[in-house]
Amino acid sequence: MRIILASTSPRRRKLLILLGIPFDIIPPDVDESIYISNGDPIDYCCDLSKLKAENVGQHNPSDLVIGADTIVVLKNEILEKPADRTEAEEMLEKLSGQTHHVYTGVSILNINESINITFYERTEVIFEKLAKEDIQFYIDNFPPYDKAGSYGIQDWSAVFIKEINGCFNNVVGFPLSKFFKTLRALKVDVKINDKLLGQQN
Repeated sequence: MRIILASTSPRRRKLLILLGIPFDIIPPDVDESIYISNGDPIDYCCDLSKLKAENVGQHNPSDLVIGADTIVVLKNEILEKPADRTEAEEMLEKLSGQTHHVYTGVSILNINESINITFYERTEVIFEKLAKEDIQFYIDNFPPYDKAGSYGIQDWSAVFIKEINGCFNNVVGFPLSKFFKTLRALKVDVKINDKLLGQQN
């Protein structure tokens, strides 16, 4: 069974490579801006992950399609990707010294095999109090415009983190352990290729 990652995220690609499972990438044609949120973070990330999986799955009904969406939530406010520098600065200033949660919704879909499951993972992240010059340095050197909450925990913004409770990879953008456990529970016949294990390029 061919596996398709319906995502343009380089971070999700790198994480999935760690499993040693061969997969292809087909970007979904989904305009996330038209999604109307009911304010619930679980519904938000799960609904968008479903939309991505369904968009690619309808053209690839015999393949196992994976859709995912990651958001940052601070005091019931959903922080998606920043539109510009000003918004990125505002987001990081909001997160400074605060506790927030990162949610990732994951959808696994195979139309022909009647596989259609969606789950989510939540991780608690506590930020240090951020100096304005560190925020400026980060934005200048690590463009955050494709990252929910305006930061990527796998890069220099790791210095912002005081504490993390839960799955680290979920904050990067894909809850790898829970995904693999779900595949096993679904009895999906995945072939691990030892030549792919750990490759990052």
